Amino acid sequence: MKDIDLSRAVWRKSSYSSGNGQCVEVAALGGVVAMRDSKDPNGPALIFTPDEFKAFARGAVDGEF
Repeated sequence: MKDIDLSRAVWRKSSYSSGNGQCVEVAALGGVVAMRDSKDPNGPALIFTPDEFKAFARGAVDGEF
């Protein structure tokens, strides 16, 4: 996958976030979904296609990880 420019990404936290610092943030941008550690906003981000992100989220909800 090519490099994705995340400088204009609008990051958001889950409404389920408890504010304890153990959060991830996501941003939908140009046909991809990016995910990063909220404690390290300048760190790396995982990049998913929308279908990959849906599968990841389903796996998390189903306890696969």
